[in-house]
Amino acid sequence: MAKNYVTIVIPTGYWKPGHDHLTTISYTVAPKLQMSDVLVLSEKAISVATGRIVDEAQIKPGFTARLLARFWMRLFWGCLLAPICRLSKLTTRRLRSYPLQEGAAHKQLALRHVGFLGALRHGSEGGIDVSNVPYSYASLPLERPDEAAKSILETLRRTNPVDMTVLIVDSDKTYTWRNLHICPRSTTVRDIVNLGLLAYVAGRAFRLRPRSTPVAIAGKLLSVEEALRAAALANKARGSGSGRTAWDMAERFGVGLTEVTWESLTKIKHRPIVIVRKIRR
Repeated sequence: MAKNYVTIVIPTGYWKPGHDHLTTISYTVAPKLQMSDVLVLSEKAISVATGRIVDEAQIKPGFTARLLARFWMRLFWGCLLAPICRLSKLTTRRLRSYPLQEGAAHKQLALRHVGFLGALRHGSEGGIDVSNVPYSYASLPLERPDEAAKSILETLRRTNPVDMTVLIVDSDKTYTWRNLHICPRSTTVRDIVNLGLLAYVAGRAFRLRPRSTPVAIAGKLLSVEEALRAAALANKARGSGSGRTAWDMAERFGVGLTEVTWESLTKIKHRPIVIVRKIRR
């Protein structure tokens, strides 16, 4: 089905907190939009631009967070769940040496924002992400992603009122089996069921079809399959920025896990905007 679509990647500079993402989107995208296009946007880029980031260095982890970092992550994930979820040898090694201080602070943040069950994930807990953000910062998921999508749509329609769709996505996967779509985080998209950790374990263990998670939709309605297809195509076109994980990002820049700077991130090509267009025959 991918051959029936074309993706148009729109690179931008790195969106720091306070960046006027609405103006950037309007300026770079509006002239290019055509009827029935799907504009796919990175949730994380919008989260960072709108200041939804937290410095984990300022968090004091509690007893539960320390237990999760030391035992749950290193033992349960590193020794038990990693092989069940078919994780790579590199990822397994990283989990078995999960950083205790930084990891406990991260788990404390997850406990505050997504609760105990959400904190059981080995990463991207409930949409919390530490990749492609500097130092010890973590980006939080959008509080009202549906409103963010509507705001972007309204901004675009002022200059190009075509019938289109705005889709905000997270690279964390939704897993599909026949007509069942399960994901490990919250989403406003109907027919995608949030099963938390179970969705990830089942999806990986049974090799269900993984695609990036649509978080919010505005404009022309899409079926859940159309939304998932657009999210997958955009994710493939976009790439992983400075790295898929905090470990990858640190290795790319040759620094410690919490030593990547804002300046380093601005040197990388960022692609938070992708237009997915169906080819008309």
